[in-house]
Formats: sequence, C-alpha cells, structure tokens
Amino acid sequence: MSAELSTLLEIRRGVTALIGSGGKTSLMLRLCRELPGTVIVCTSTHIFPAEDLPLVTEPMTMLPARKICAGTWAENGKLTAPVQSFEELALLADYVLVEADGSKGLPLKAHLAHEPVIPACANQTIQVLGLTGLGRRICDAAHRPERYAELCDAAVNDLATVERAARVLNTEALADRYVLNQADDLEEQKWGRTLAALLERPAILTKLKG
Repeated sequence: MSAELSTLLEIRRGVTALIGSGGKTSLMLRLCRELPGTVIVCTSTHIFPAEDLPLVTEPMTMLPARKICAGTWAENGKLTAPVQSFEELALLADYVLVEADGSKGLPLKAHLAHEPVIPACANQTIQVLGLTGLGRRICDAAHRPERYAELCDAAVNDLATVERAARVLNTEALADRYVLNQADDLEEQKWGRTLAALLERPAILTKLKG
C-alpha cells in the first residue's frame, strides 16, 4: 500500500476511537508508529499493555516520551481506562488513540446498547471488521451473535455473508470510516471489495495482524 494508513483514514489531531473486531489493537499500534508528533494509546475498555511503548499508569503533567501507552491496571494483566480523562490526555499529546470496544478475539462484532465505549470528546471513530469472519456461521464468527443475527435478519446458525455484514455495519452506523482487515488472500480481498461497495461510509482494505 503506497499511502500510510494514517493518511488514508485522515486521522486528525485529538482523540480517535477505534471500535469493532479483527485487528483494533494492530491498527492502533500501526497508527501510533505512523503519526508524527506525540501519541498516547489507551483504552476505554480493556487492552494488554503495548510491549514496545513506555507504560504510564499515574497522572501526568507531561509525556515521558513521544509515544506512550497509558492506562490503569485491571485483572489478568490488562489495562483499563487511564486515570486522567481523555480530554486531559488530548491536552498532553497531539494524538490520543483509544481502543473503545471489545470483541473476544472474534472477527465480527455487533453491539449492545452500552457498546462501544466511545469517548465523548472523540473527533472520529474508525471501525475494524475481520474479513475472515465472512463465510462462517454467525455463532462462530461474531461477538454478540444473537444481536448480529437480529440486525441482519438471520439466524445465528446462518452464514455471515457480505450482504449481512454490510447490513449490520450500515444499520449500526457507528463509524466515520471502516477498515476491512485480514484481506490476506484473493477470496477475502474479493469479499472486502464487495463489502466496501455496499457500505454507506468510506472503507479501506488492510492486511494487519490481529
């Protein structure tokens, strides 16, 4: 891909929320590497600490490094939201990237009323979808399978087709842009292009891991 993802997704200064499934953390870390200036990666739900970034768990008045991971220790070695508000973090760094959703490691996701946990100050939301979930049964590929099936007028044992995935994304309408990830082989790339054409908001295909 010739252009950087941060350019293709038009990432702006301030707070960006990353939601969905099938590569949110990989996208967040890729954007962190690409973006100029200072960057904070963090979560409004739960993430593991970023291995290659300094971790800050206390309040800050300035960043200890240009790019950091911020959060509060939770159970199972994960981090939850930082002790400072996202508004405060946005005053400390040029970019704040917030992983604002959970998907239990599954490639597809539908949302209940309390999800995703998008910060009120976010100026854009990017939603990830894992293309490896297409062609599989909804109950096997989707987090919140009952809700996913309801949104696309299917049963949980039905296949997650391109058309059903598009219906879920368009009905929820949670994001400004979509990242259709896991486009690793020709079939998934074909599905990705077809899905992108059905979506009501811009989408790009990627091969990020995760």
